[in-house]
Amino acid sequence: MPALLPTKFVGRIMWLGVNLDRDATLRNVAVDEMALTFAGLVAESRAGLTRASCSRVIGQYPRGTDIRNTRQMCIVSAEELAQTAANMEIEAIDPAWLSASIVIEGIPDFTLIPPASRLITDSGTAITVDMENRPCHLPASVINEDLTDKGRAFKLAAKGLRGVTGWVEREGLLRLGDEITLHIPDQPAWPHLDQARGL
Repeated sequence: MPALLPTKFVGRIMWLGVNLDRDATLRNVAVDEMALTFAGLVAESRAGLTRASCSRVIGQYPRGTDIRNTRQMCIVSAEELAQTAANMEIEAIDPAWLSASIVIEGIPDFTLIPPASRLITDSGTAITVDMENRPCHLPASVINEDLTDKGRAFKLAAKGLRGVTGWVEREGLLRLGDEITLHIPDQPAWPHLDQARGL
């Protein structure tokens, strides 16, 4: 029996972006296509089969530990960007401000799709979803470059709407306008989640 189920939820790639130097800026640059390898987008600052661990996994590893890179890309939804913009009382959010790799339109409640889901294009390029990408303060300074004093509102406004991180499971090309289908694990939710979270 297959462990992953294709769904009828199909999105469309509306925006692609790359970051060539994270030390210089978090802001991404828009591109029309993206050639993905198992290490991600090779020229991108987040590329690599491994990465140094950060504060997100401090409960598991000392900071700077070499771990598998499950954060090769940041994937967000057009609908959730619009909701975040409304929450911030601004007209729109430029995905470049958030160092987004991919903006997808058409998959509802995108940030809440199950971990280990796959996003697969018609040509077969496949991205495995790691988990929710929690909002942080880092985009604030980039937002402020274009909208003075609006950046500080982002973290709260984007709660539950920040998208997911992912890594390349099958190499291939992504292009603007590509359709991308959601495949989900055929596994029920663990019944002890609330207890494990201390709820």
